[in-house]
Amino acid sequence: MIKKFLIIFILTLFLNNPLLSNEKTKLTLGNIDAKVTVKVFSSLTCPHCASFHNKIFPELKKEYIDTNKVKFEHHGFPLDLAALNAEKVLRSVTEKEKQFEFLKIIYEKQNEWAVGSDINKINEYLKKIGTDFGLNKKRIEDFLKDEKIQDQILNERIEAQKKYQISSTPTIYLNKKKYEGKHNFDQFKKAIEKLL
Repeated sequence: MIKKFLIIFILTLFLNNPLLSNEKTKLTLGNIDAKVTVKVFSSLTCPHCASFHNKIFPELKKEYIDTNKVKFEHHGFPLDLAALNAEKVLRSVTEKEKQFEFLKIIYEKQNEWAVGSDINKINEYLKKIGTDFGLNKKRIEDFLKDEKIQDQILNERIEAQKKYQISSTPTIYLNKKKYEGKHNFDQFKKAIEKLL
């Protein structure tokens, strides 16, 4: 599985065609003109990313995103083929609120689908999670097979790596500064409050 992902990743490095702007594809929630933007670069198979999303994001959404103080951005940064495919399925969801609802489910069920090395089994788990959520099975399958979407995600990952020097996930930025604090809501809140 890792070898396949590395081959795909290396091939993507040599793509010549510009892909769609990341502005059109990233998952965002909240006021576009908010004073604070929280950017989270995540791999959907990363347990630390799941922990951030399950423990910190709900409070962040309630206190800051829903009150128009913060704009939140999820940036896919897949570290393996399973995470790449999960990101593809996530992008098959078109409505903003539903994207984040599905992201929540992906993280909550991470221990069920992100296991083992058989990518076919992982894909079947992802399809089941998607169809249980109400997604169209054919649309999921189309997104899983779509090389343009795959290239787009990997290209965004390469650009993020260059721009933000990401060495682990989740990597979090508050406006243009990397968040180095503890991953608990109280510490995160203090960092946000300083910027408001």
